[in-house]
Amino acid sequence: MGAYSPVHWAIVVVILFLVCFPVARILRRLGFSGWALVWIVPLVNLIALWVFAYRPWPRDAAGN
Repeated sequence: MGAYSPVHWAIVVVILFLVCFPVARILRRLGFSGWALVWIVPLVNLIALWVFAYRPWPRDAAGN
């Protein structure tokens, strides 16, 4: 196993952008922080999904 090529890293960056950017925009529209890097950490994303599912949403509390 050798080092990864620049093409591999370019593909990784594109995939991360395609996932993180929409998640950040959705979270910001819902009233949460737009920090989306938590979604690429395998175990943390499952915990965050359950937290977001069962906690009160800021947008609902504001009456929007």
